[in-house]
Parts: sequence; structure tokens; C-alpha cells
Amino acid sequence: MGNSFVSTIHGQLFLLLQRILPQHALMALVGAVAGIRIRAVKDFLIRTFVRIYNVDTTETSREVPAGFIDFNDFFTRELAERARPIDSSRESVVSPVDGIMSASGLIDGNTLLQAKGIHYTLEDLLATDLPDAALFENGSFATMYLAPYNYHRVHSPLPGQLTAARYVPGRLYSVNQTTVGLLPGLFTRNERLICHFRTAAGPMAVIFVGALNVGSVSTPWTGRIRVRKKGVVEDLDVNPAVAPVEVEKGQMIGWFNMGSTVILLLPPGACTWREDLVSGSRLRMGEALGKVVISP
Repeated sequence: MGNSFVSTIHGQLFLLLQRILPQHALMALVGAVAGIRIRAVKDFLIRTFVRIYNVDTTETSREVPAGFIDFNDFFTRELAERARPIDSSRESVVSPVDGIMSASGLIDGNTLLQAKGIHYTLEDLLATDLPDAALFENGSFATMYLAPYNYHRVHSPLPGQLTAARYVPGRLYSVNQTTVGLLPGLFTRNERLICHFRTAAGPMAVIFVGALNVGSVSTPWTGRIRVRKKGVVEDLDVNPAVAPVEVEKGQMIGWFNMGSTVILLLPPGACTWREDLVSGSRLRMGEALGKVVISP
């Protein structure tokens, strides 16, 4: 029996388990455990996680584990100052995260690549946001996976102005390579937060995709957004009195309370990705992913 066949069977069983699990109840439990502040418990959780996932703790801005009030505080940790230099070129679009490039390239009309042989549409990804979907037809996209050991804050790929933030309820399937390669429309099934920006290169969307191990997503404008399976798409308040809507390249715009995926959308003709940017490429927040055309 070949390794690929065994891997497929294991993947299908994992997908079946995700279908039958009470995903949101399980994530509520995970969130509760991650929020325990009893010193012995939270220190044990942090040390165990660091050991299992070989997390680089030399880059953190606080002592590990003593400097963190609970496991989630550690998971959403800030890095030490200058740990991630931001590419300063005016034409560069930078990686919003530390992670792994899952897929990138041109949007074929309104169709994006999820994995080999699996595609999904802009309309499904952006849910009821249909007029904005047309802005990105034949544009560019990049899908970035955040592994458990990664730094989990998300930063702006370009300078710009936040114009809208929308929360789309949904499922919480894993976004690891196995599930991405097996479940069509994965990114359109999972809950997500869609942030729209106006930039000198045109409209930009940064999409936070929830996952099996995500307890919530937070932004400076909305605070913590609790995940939910059902409900309507919600326009969130982005009042400038809460946080400035003007953001600089590399400025933090949100974070995952546990890990997931970020999708970046840019309009047609606005972006050229680096030639060496392929599926599996390791990314560091702030490094140039490509170049954009700046409007005069």
C-alpha cells in the first residue's frame, strides 16, 4: 500500500472527524483553557507548546513564560523591536504575516486557486460583498498559512486607509495542507473577517480566515470578535475614534487567537509577485512579496 494512498485515507478520516465534531463548542473549550491564568497551568501550557512546536522565543518582547498572563497572551505575542524590518521601497508590497505561501498568482476572472484541481470564486469568498468582488477580477492574490509556531499578528501589506470590515460567520475546518487539498471551497466555508483598504495601488482586501483551532480574531478597531457558526454578514464599526483608519506599511492590523490563514487581494494590473514566490515558500512579515504600480 503506497504512502500517498495511506496519506489520503488519513486525510479523509481527519476531514470526517472535523465534519462530525461540534467545532464551535470545541473551540470555546480551547479558548477557555488558553485563558487560564493560574501560573502553574499557563506556564506548563506555554512550555509544552514551545517544546512541541520548537517555537523561537528569542524574538519575543517579553520573558517566556513569566512575562505572559495566559497561553493566549503568549500565542498572540509581540516581537522584539526591529525583529522584523519592513521593506522600505515605495513600490513593494510586503508579507502581512510570518507563515508559508500556500498559493499565489493571478485571479482567473473571478476564480482563485485553493489547491491543485480545487478553485473558488471571489463572490463566495467575499460573501455578500458582490460589488467589491468585481474590483479584484483578473487581479492578484496570495494565500498565506500560519503554522502553530508562527508569530500570529497580521500587518498591512501596503500603506492605506481602512474603509470597511465585515465579519462572515461559518465553519471552522482546519486550514492545514491536508484539508486544503481535500475540501473544495474551504476558505468560503470557514468564518472570516474581511478588511477593505484604499491604497495608492488601488483597492486591497486582507482576509482573516478562521480555522479549527481559532478561538477568535481581534483588530484594533473591533476588539475581540467571537466566532459563530450562523448569522448574517456583519458590517463592523471602524470609527476613527477607536483607532486610526490610516495605516502604514507593516502596521499591525489584527491577530489570531490561535492560528489560521490570511488571503491578500489586489486589483488587476496592480501587482507583480516575486518570481521565486512559490507554494511552500517560507515568509517573514515585512519582506517584499512583489511590486505594485503606484497611481500618480
